[in-house]
Amino acid sequence: MVWQAYKKVRANKGSAGVDQISMEAFDANRSQHLYKLWNRMASGSYFPPAVKEVEISKTDGSIRKLGIPTISDRVGQMVVKMFLEPRLEKIFSPNSFGYRPNKSAHQALKQVRENCWKTDWVIDLDIKGFFDNIDHSKLMLAVEKHVPEHWARLYIKRWLEMPVLTKSNTLIQKQGKGTPQGGVISPLLANLFLHYAFDKWLENTDRTIHYARYADDAIVHCKSEAQAKQILNAIRERMKTVGLELYPQKTKIVYCRDYRRKGKYPINKFDFLGYSFQPRTTTSKKSNRLFLGFDCAISIGSRKRIAEKLRTLKVESLSFKSIVGVAQYLNPMIRGWVNYYGKFRASELTKVFRLLSNRLVRWARKRYKRYKTSIRKAFKWLQAVREQFPYLFYHWRYSFINVIA
Repeated sequence: MVWQAYKKVRANKGSAGVDQISMEAFDANRSQHLYKLWNRMASGSYFPPAVKEVEISKTDGSIRKLGIPTISDRVGQMVVKMFLEPRLEKIFSPNSFGYRPNKSAHQALKQVRENCWKTDWVIDLDIKGFFDNIDHSKLMLAVEKHVPEHWARLYIKRWLEMPVLTKSNTLIQKQGKGTPQGGVISPLLANLFLHYAFDKWLENTDRTIHYARYADDAIVHCKSEAQAKQILNAIRERMKTVGLELYPQKTKIVYCRDYRRKGKYPINKFDFLGYSFQPRTTTSKKSNRLFLGFDCAISIGSRKRIAEKLRTLKVESLSFKSIVGVAQYLNPMIRGWVNYYGKFRASELTKVFRLLSNRLVRWARKRYKRYKTSIRKAFKWLQAVREQFPYLFYHWRYSFINVIA
């Protein structure tokens, strides 16, 4: 079990924890590290070290704190995760998509998209500081219900109680709540907690309600504004009883306005998993006519993040001798953007790739003397490159609106 878990952790890569042992250093003395972990886990004497706190910026300007375990501890957590996941998968709701095998964000988006066409109202839910506020005692009740093995319960309890080493080298002890966002087993435990705190409760409360949940982000679909208000109040009370709180600024009721639904309501848009759902001009497949639909596409926030990434990459200053080197450097990122944000209404990525084209033109003007004085010639050169090598950049192979303008 330890060996299989190690192979998965190694494939996932990741940085060092509080012991500063990187994956390369771990591999150099792998046998000793894995034997020590197996010996202690098998005897019940394994106590996980503190997790290292890492701060990352969120889209709204706030900071998200991640807890990074050591590589040995990630292997230990993976052992228990692999042991329990097949069992817990059998009880989880089909409407839960986050951090589950054979489930994806695209599946969640597809379900929300189809539900928005069927029902008029949406509750966009966001739980405030979810991972930091999971109640240990309530979570352990769910664990004990499904995990009779004492050794697995023992280590789950110890992982929940792991202290956090902050950036200022202060050791913070847990106060009966929270699980580190960044731990291997944390998403599984979070899904188990929300299975009883939200999924199962909502399904028992009103079986006519459709919803989709990805980790702590959930979209609930209602037939009327009155039902949406009633369900939102019930969810708010339910969150209080399990020790959680809805984020007031991010939780809202949305009206799915389109050509059929013409009622007036101030909020007609919500974001979910990097996509924006809102009224959009759509072409009918049958009649080829335009009509107002309610659909999703890459959100403004996601476009801004990609634009910021292009800015920090300084494409125009890359030192490659030819455009081929630039393409090989950028293509892994472009592939990720296209594969994720191009799933629905891919043409909305045009604005992003026009920014990239502008930066490629600036690169050419820096690189080649003949284009320094003429931006028009530089754009013509880029167009000629695309015509000659249509697969050079990953996004060129798709039929977007002309991204070289």
